[in-house]
Amino acid sequence: MLWSCQAMAQTTATPQPADAASAAATQEIPFAPAHDTIITTQSASNAWGGERTGNESTLSDRVVSYTIDADLDAAKHAVTGKEHMTWRNRSDHEVHSVYFHLYLNAFQNEGSTFFTERKVLDPNGQSRGSAELEKGQWGWIRLQSVQQSGAPLKWSFVHPDGGPDTDQTVVRIDLAQPVPPGGTLALDIDFLSQLPRVVERTGWWGDFNLIGQWFPKIGILELPGERGATAVRWNVHEFHFSSEFFADFGLYDVHLTVPSDYTVGAVGKLQGTPEQKNGKTTYHFVQGDVHDFAWVAAKGFKTLDGSYEGPGSPKVAVRVIYPAEYEASAAPSLKSSVDAIGYFSRTLGAYPYETLTVVIPPYNATEAGGMEYPTFFTSEGFKKVEPDTVAQMFSDFVNIHEFGHGYFYGILASNEFEEPMLDEGLNEYWDNRMLRERKQDLVLATPFTKSLGITPHIGGFAFERMTATLHHPADPLAQNSWDRLSSESYGTVYSRTATAMHDLEERLGRPALEKAFRLYYQRWRFRHPSVADLRAALIDSSGDAKDVDAIFNQYVYGTAFIDDKVAHIDNYEALPQAGVTWKDGKQTEVVASDLDEQIDKKRSDWDKAHPNAKPGAPGPYPWHSTITVRRDGVSAPELLRVTFEDGSHEDITWNDDRRWARFDFIKPSKAISAELDPDRHNLLDRDRFNNSLTTKPNGAASRRWTVDAAAALQAFYSLLATM
Repeated sequence: MLWSCQAMAQTTATPQPADAASAAATQEIPFAPAHDTIITTQSASNAWGGERTGNESTLSDRVVSYTIDADLDAAKHAVTGKEHMTWRNRSDHEVHSVYFHLYLNAFQNEGSTFFTERKVLDPNGQSRGSAELEKGQWGWIRLQSVQQSGAPLKWSFVHPDGGPDTDQTVVRIDLAQPVPPGGTLALDIDFLSQLPRVVERTGWWGDFNLIGQWFPKIGILELPGERGATAVRWNVHEFHFSSEFFADFGLYDVHLTVPSDYTVGAVGKLQGTPEQKNGKTTYHFVQGDVHDFAWVAAKGFKTLDGSYEGPGSPKVAVRVIYPAEYEASAAPSLKSSVDAIGYFSRTLGAYPYETLTVVIPPYNATEAGGMEYPTFFTSEGFKKVEPDTVAQMFSDFVNIHEFGHGYFYGILASNEFEEPMLDEGLNEYWDNRMLRERKQDLVLATPFTKSLGITPHIGGFAFERMTATLHHPADPLAQNSWDRLSSESYGTVYSRTATAMHDLEERLGRPALEKAFRLYYQRWRFRHPSVADLRAALIDSSGDAKDVDAIFNQYVYGTAFIDDKVAHIDNYEALPQAGVTWKDGKQTEVVASDLDEQIDKKRSDWDKAHPNAKPGAPGPYPWHSTITVRRDGVSAPELLRVTFEDGSHEDITWNDDRRWARFDFIKPSKAISAELDPDRHNLLDRDRFNNSLTTKPNGAASRRWTVDAAAALQAFYSLLATM
């Protein structure tokens, strides 16, 4: 480890300790809020340069460009890098200091914001990122020199979110010459990146190196009218335990030098033929209109190639990179990835890039799986992928999900720090729509259960509902990724958003919802939308502000729940009544004893006339049925289906704010069951077990219980699949 100590010695004279007073004195442009991050105000129409028309010379407004030369020391899992970065000052402020993310420093010691939050949010190690790093397995990034036009610059670590002083994931670089409004900054940065043992989506295991968040990356300067900003501000959060990333669009031109016996894949398109020299090979990748760059270098890995061609897209070269032990996953991963390109292209917009690279990590490197970058993602591997098994289902879903990030995280480029629901949540929703279109349930079977003839399964949205913690949501969906009760609360960003969007789709209608999402994509592609911008697009397209606002106010901006239930079913025969009545000015009195004789005679006559009447068939008198429903949560449009003893049923709508209601029916037969939302439109209902009530066994109720039992089985098999 001598080399790492030397690297530290080279930088100790240059960085200055962060001091709150000095930072306040020199910080001309403030940071985005650390906690007040929920955005309710729609962005300005000209935010991020305005809507892209498709007639521009580039897909995005390229604010930044990186030219990087990187050399991997495979034995030490370290990358020596030289970075030339140019950045355009979009603001009307003169910029004297710039801020960079040094994400790998989250893994250099337990004093980082990442590890500090992990102790509180995930004390039992139940989420990803829970791996314990041991001696020689820590990771970091060291700035060795930073120059502006040949002038050496000073830097210091800062804490925009008030994290511990020991966190070094954000650095301020003070410029020798300020950047005027509209001007361009060029910096030359030499850096050394030490990969950690694979943890939280990056690192090494054996001869496998997933190299993500590995280079100094400039933060975003937001302008008034962009994502709730009212003044120019730096959006450059620390690397939190549950957070991901946010960056400007730009151009990446990267040379990667690795041992010649390693397989390499990366964001973007390979340029020309790799050059070999002295046992090493240099690969040249270029990709414009993206906001990050990651790559893989692994010894002994194989490749499988395919392609996609579709309207509006270039021909897409699709490559799967995989280890020998997971060869069974290669072909299924290729197919599901190509299918995903087609679905997202049809439903949102044509895939705009020429490449897609899928990486399957090796055994013992699962922390590297299930991670997205533009044109590049990691999946999960299985030794056997048999049809209609957990392995096939999980493989397909991971590939679809990680590719889908290429739209919601990649092209739409939402702020994953502050608004994770716009990426993880919306992507989870759209993934389940794709599974539904494919008629692909989440299969719970294993080869063993299939041999027994047991193949339990559950629909994707039904499973999302089961994992959405609808009973006690701790945080609004629009909350940022770090101000949350627990890692479990962060996890509901996936499932509760998918469930909320499902219910909004049921209220607006599937075609209307899909049209609204296409507008959202068209309006905000290659920009950076907020939750408020999503809401505006949904309203503008559907014209239904009432239903959109109900979902957003109650679930996106709030922690509401639905809990409607059928409380009572009361039946009695509608018999003639004793007493006095008036008709045509005459009084008539019916005596109870006489009435009993009339009723008995009518029953007797009816029995003689209907000797073969079946139990439950209409009798001599109609039945009066009263159904009482109650509401313990917020209101939602409900369909109440009442089934009668003769097999008929009647539907009635309950769509008001009453806390309870009674519905009366006069029918030939009595009511035997009542069910709210029989077609399962309101998956946000936190307790569907109380949605129905019967007076005798009923098939509809048993089918509903079967679905919930299957969901419990799914949770069990999912646990097995992760072990």
